[in-house]
Amino acid sequence: MKRAFALTAALLGAAPLTASDRPAFQTAVLAGGCFWGMEAVFEHVKGVREVVSGYAGGSARDARYDRVSSERTGHAEAIRISYDPGQINYDRLLQIYFSAAHDPTQLNRQGPDEGPSYRSAIFPQDPAQTRAAKAWIDRLTKAKAFPRPIVTRIESGSFYPAEAEHQDFMRRNPRHPYILAHDVPKLARLKKLFPAFYRK
Repeated sequence: MKRAFALTAALLGAAPLTASDRPAFQTAVLAGGCFWGMEAVFEHVKGVREVVSGYAGGSARDARYDRVSSERTGHAEAIRISYDPGQINYDRLLQIYFSAAHDPTQLNRQGPDEGPSYRSAIFPQDPAQTRAAKAWIDRLTKAKAFPRPIVTRIESGSFYPAEAEHQDFMRRNPRHPYILAHDVPKLARLKKLFPAFYRK
């Protein structure tokens, strides 16, 4: 799997940033397993202003950890990323998502966590993001960048912030056993594959 992540990073290459009249900050919503690790990765990416852990793909009524954990609400644990397009663009965020933040070949699970709330899914915020997400999946699939098929879904749905205890979890609990076992390696991969975008 290490080879797959390295190949993916090399394959995607550098997407040039161009000037535009877009808003000062843009939003991306991504799901890839437990939101603790996803949040931790993107909080260390230059150009990212804020990362919020939460739930996407289900109703507001059920957007609570106890209900989402039942695996019957349709939500995915997800993160909402606010980023500066003058420093990093959506393509680069997807590059990091596919090659450092999670394994897009695991169906309804990620590492030790199992169930549809841990699925790999992208929630585009506009048609351009939808096109970009489809293009990345098609490109990686054709290049056989991973030893197994990519199962990442492109979905729609609102995002709901998670409870306060789930926000900035790695920063507040750096020695938590789950963090040490499953999320610290993701940061190491981010730093190795994207040194120019790694923020301490």
